Amino acid sequence: QVQLVESGGGLVQPGGSLRLSCAASTLVWSINTMGWYRQAPAKERELVATITSSGNTNYADSVKGRFTISRNNAKNTVYLQMDSLKPEDTAKYYCAAAPDTNRLRVGVADYWGRGTQVTVSS
Repeated sequence: QVQLVESGGGLVQPGGSLRLSCAASTLVWSINTMGWYRQAPAKERELVATITSSGNTNYADSVKGRFTISRNNAKNTVYLQMDSLKPEDTAKYYCAAAPDTNRLRVGVADYWGRGTQVTVSS
């Protein structure tokens, strides 16, 4: 049974925007913290942003001021609004769930999505 499903990826020009969505099952949504990771070919996985059930957020320095994470508890969905996109944002983006932010920081998540590809290119 698929617990996390990402959507919203695609091809966008530099400077453009995309909004990623991650729909979670009720079981997964009961876990406190949601996060977005990304991984580009031949690069290590990077934690992009996290949000707790109370709405506290954290961002990687590389995306601060450009990306915004949010959640809709009524829809069991977490979003990643990505603005001012750069070619170096090109990666596969994954949604994940964990009991706390510290676990996501070390890459330990209870649930992972299958990812959605984001390509920033002219």
